[in-house]
Amino acid sequence: MKVFIPVVILLLTLGSNLPRGAVASSIGRALARPLVRGGEPDVSAWHGPGSVDSEFCGSIRNTAFNAGENLTYKVSYVVAGVSLSGGEATFKTDLEKLMGKNVYHVVAEGKSYHDILFKVRDKYETYIDTSTLQPYKFMRNVNEGGYKTVENVSFYKATNTAITNTGTYQVPSCIQDVLSAIFYARNIDFSQYKPNDRIPFDMFLDRQVYHLYIRYLGRETIRTKYAKFRTFKFKPLLVKGTMFEGGEKMTVWVTDDPNHIAVRIQSPITVGKVSIDMIDYRNLRYPLSSLVDL
Repeated sequence: MKVFIPVVILLLTLGSNLPRGAVASSIGRALARPLVRGGEPDVSAWHGPGSVDSEFCGSIRNTAFNAGENLTYKVSYVVAGVSLSGGEATFKTDLEKLMGKNVYHVVAEGKSYHDILFKVRDKYETYIDTSTLQPYKFMRNVNEGGYKTVENVSFYKATNTAITNTGTYQVPSCIQDVLSAIFYARNIDFSQYKPNDRIPFDMFLDRQVYHLYIRYLGRETIRTKYAKFRTFKFKPLLVKGTMFEGGEKMTVWVTDDPNHIAVRIQSPITVGKVSIDMIDYRNLRYPLSSLVDL
């Protein structure tokens, strides 16, 4: 029983009709609470009752996705009781070579539907080792309503460092970027977890190490805008910020089948509610056996 954590990149790549720069900064920090002491994350604060050892530093191998996989998501908002179509994000995975090594090259792109109101063109890329599922390189190019930022990160496992546009930073030996984390976590074996267990992991974003967790809630059958699915249900920790309320308010549903793809994400935001649904898929590794009916 294996699943993945899609919330970070989906919300990072979908930003239409939000304040200038909100997607690139406020949302990332709302999902990620820095716990850094001397260059290393203070993980002790997260290992209370209900916490379990994370598989993010284990010997996971990819059994969930193939090169050639394509996923499409649609975002919508409810603001002051009015439903608004926001934009869409696509995730594409290819098999390539980087410095002579086999890597999965994953590209996530987000765009707005209503450019005249708020134009979004965001692109995130990661190069992931096919054997360890650890990232070698991460890039993002964000353009949101005139706000622009570019980031390039190279990870060096031998020295536990991340080299960015602005300098070199110490990171834990097991580290993920916001995009590689999704594909790594798709292969976590949840058979060892029970409802309300917390699963922590480390992520590098905006030149900082963040320590995150998700709370596993069990199985649930839901109907999305696309279809009805059997799913696993989660809540990630949110820290109160510009866009999100604090606590475990966001909910994520992923398919109860070997593909482990997200089919719905919902969360309250300061001006209403955001909802993200999977609307199209191609070249999955396995049949979508979690699909109940259309």
